[in-house]
Amino acid sequence: MSLSRSPSPRGGGGWSSPGLTSPYESGKSSPRRTYGDVKNNGSAGTGVTWETAKARSDEVKGHPSYSTQNQGFFSRNARRLSTSFMKGRDFSDREKLGRGRIPTHYDRAVRLLTALGRMAWRLRLRLGIVTTCILAFVLFYATPLHRVYRHTSWLGGGSKYVIILAANQGGGVMEWKGPREWAIERDSVKNKKRYAKKWGYELEIVDMSTKKRYAHEWRESWEKVDTIRNCMRKYPKAEWFWWLDLNTFIMEPSYRLQSHIFNDLSKSTYRDINEYNPLNITHPFKVPYLDNVARSPTGNSQPDSVDLIVPQDCGGFNLGSFFIHRSVWTDRLLDIWWDPVGYEQKHMEWEHKEQDALEHLYTNQPWIRSHTAFIPQRKINSFPMGACSDNGVDSRIHYSEQERDFVVNMAGCEWGRDCWGEMYNFRELSNKLNRTLWEKFKDSISDRIKAFKAKHKKEGDDGQ
Repeated sequence: MSLSRSPSPRGGGGWSSPGLTSPYESGKSSPRRTYGDVKNNGSAGTGVTWETAKARSDEVKGHPSYSTQNQGFFSRNARRLSTSFMKGRDFSDREKLGRGRIPTHYDRAVRLLTALGRMAWRLRLRLGIVTTCILAFVLFYATPLHRVYRHTSWLGGGSKYVIILAANQGGGVMEWKGPREWAIERDSVKNKKRYAKKWGYELEIVDMSTKKRYAHEWRESWEKVDTIRNCMRKYPKAEWFWWLDLNTFIMEPSYRLQSHIFNDLSKSTYRDINEYNPLNITHPFKVPYLDNVARSPTGNSQPDSVDLIVPQDCGGFNLGSFFIHRSVWTDRLLDIWWDPVGYEQKHMEWEHKEQDALEHLYTNQPWIRSHTAFIPQRKINSFPMGACSDNGVDSRIHYSEQERDFVVNMAGCEWGRDCWGEMYNFRELSNKLNRTLWEKFKDSISDRIKAFKAKHKKEGDDGQ
């Protein structure tokens, strides 16, 4: 095969061209600089080859083989279509009076609301905390949550206390119950239910109707001991049991037993009966064979050793309102206290039944004294003016409205006094003393209106 041109004598192929393949031109001492060398300010570098320059030239001169610009119908006629849609429509701005303006009588209100909004935004964290506290308070007291809290043993501790109320809900015992007796029972039960519900205490309403415990005797008033024992079995987790007679009324339902008595028994009670000793009991025992605790006037002086809390009136022990604690000592006391042998021997002498029996045990048994404490009567068992009034008013016994005594006991009202009248008066007094701020405000307005009418009527009568 013949070639159109003679073969190149160069090993890489191609013919030698002056100025392209030779780095030096003939007749010149310095080498020729390429395009790349000129661009790089004369620095040494790779020159631009013929193939590279040709490729760049083709990129500049070339055109894409396919283009979609202005090829669709809507693309070619978009301006004409949009112009046709706008024909016949008036877009001129007309003047509208009052547009965008706030009426004059709303101007101050809007500015005030704006200022309040800005202030609330600045104080949003504090307002959020206050709002949360208010909502939590309302939810806690508007729902049964506060009663659950107070009843729980490890929170409020209300389940540790049981109120035992003696009642004859089934009818009369020794005589028929009239309207007054029913009214007394209704008010007394309602009063105890409200107090127990408020603080989460247990309430046991016992039927004290006469029951024949033994074949030859009726022991109505002796059922306190047996009832306490039954309540201890019914409430195994309770610690303190508060006995209340039917003729008692809680005057201050805001008083909590824990804060009123049990949080500080050493200050609420006294162990030495010589501080107030209407029975003139010799205390302490002087016999040498007893231990130091039995011969001490205050026992071991530890509040934890108190298992029986009893008030004293002008005649001695009073069991219309007293506390008893669950313990081994209490079990032994209840066994001896309810012993029918002692009842058989002394029932003709013990007019007040269990009360006289307890006084006898305290007087003659040293182990009874070491666990017994006394409480000032007005702390849990105030008397009205008609009870223990032989020597006039006694500040240690009788109820004081100024000092807001806790409980009042209409003791002995069935003997020549009006039980219902006393119960009604103390109920109304309790409602008056425990009014809310709103109730006090309404009563003050009502009293002023009544006083104004009475004064106007008196002036009219004087004018006639």
